[in-house]
Amino acid sequence: MSTERLNIELGERSYPIFIGSGLLTDPRLLSEHIAARDLLIVTNDRVGPLYYPRLETALASKRIRSVMLPDGEEHKTLEVAMKIFDALVNERMNRDAAIVALGGGVVGDMAGFAAACYQRGIDYVQVPTTLLAQVDSAVGGKTAVNHPGGKNLIGAFHQPRCVIADIDTLKTLPDRELRAGLAEVVKYGLIRDPQFFSWLEANADALLAKEPAALRYAVYHSCSAKAEIVGIDERESGVRAILNLGHTFGHAIETAAGYGNWLHGEAVAAGMVQAADLSKRLGWLDENDYGRTVALLQKLQLPTEPPRIGAQRARELMGMDKKVLAGKLRLVLLRSLGDAIVTADYPAEALDATLQHGFA
Repeated sequence: MSTERLNIELGERSYPIFIGSGLLTDPRLLSEHIAARDLLIVTNDRVGPLYYPRLETALASKRIRSVMLPDGEEHKTLEVAMKIFDALVNERMNRDAAIVALGGGVVGDMAGFAAACYQRGIDYVQVPTTLLAQVDSAVGGKTAVNHPGGKNLIGAFHQPRCVIADIDTLKTLPDRELRAGLAEVVKYGLIRDPQFFSWLEANADALLAKEPAALRYAVYHSCSAKAEIVGIDERESGVRAILNLGHTFGHAIETAAGYGNWLHGEAVAAGMVQAADLSKRLGWLDENDYGRTVALLQKLQLPTEPPRIGAQRARELMGMDKKVLAGKLRLVLLRSLGDAIVTADYPAEALDATLQHGFA
């Protein structure tokens, strides 16, 4: 299958997304789009042994150094990020160096955060190896580390120079992580594309079976939707916030459960059901589409109920969300399947009912 290309249109910060098979071992593609001579490859102790040697061989013309991070959301901290900064300093890398993020969302977020900060900003390239990273976190320039008080509270917007999504890496992805990535894929159908949602209903089994054609279509379609939204609203001052459907609820779940106990996509899946529940209570999302949402997530073997952390604790954690403005909690809700809105204009008692139903 040929390599497909999408573009994020952001003026001088525009960049391509490549989607295909065998891209990690394509020296022509890599050398054309990774311009720096000095590279620091950031990976983790699970992905590194699988794919670092191949990428290093394909980038043989460069001066390459590497740093291996521990795997897992619980390690997405400032302390662990210092390993990247230490490597950059110890290898005497300057502003013309670049970071290559080889891994999933945690590696990509931390590598991008380090690139945004080091010498006030150097280039980086995303080489995502998980479905969640390929369809969401590697695209759009959000970088961050977590804080005990909330997820992704310390970060920056810093766009990569390119994204290289090699579908072949999904062959070694554990089933649980594949399912977690599918939650973000479902999100795109819910917020803007009912036809894609119907395609997901029809192709759920093929996606769970890791059929390459189905995965490739899902990645391409998701990246296309995100590229369009980011091109309109790079810094999440408007429409881009709809990409956070379920995330305010989901981040509360991740924080309360302890980072790493719920995968990000699992928490988002349960969070999207909470958002759909509130949308239904407001009289927007009808009962049939609410049922379809729950049924699809269950078919993809994703959780649809949050942990019983208590309604008050959930509300406290949601209050730390980055979409809170002037003390008002803005949520992404569904006026109908495929039509999302960001709003703080909802009755407090409706949210209370959703939190009591879901978390109490």
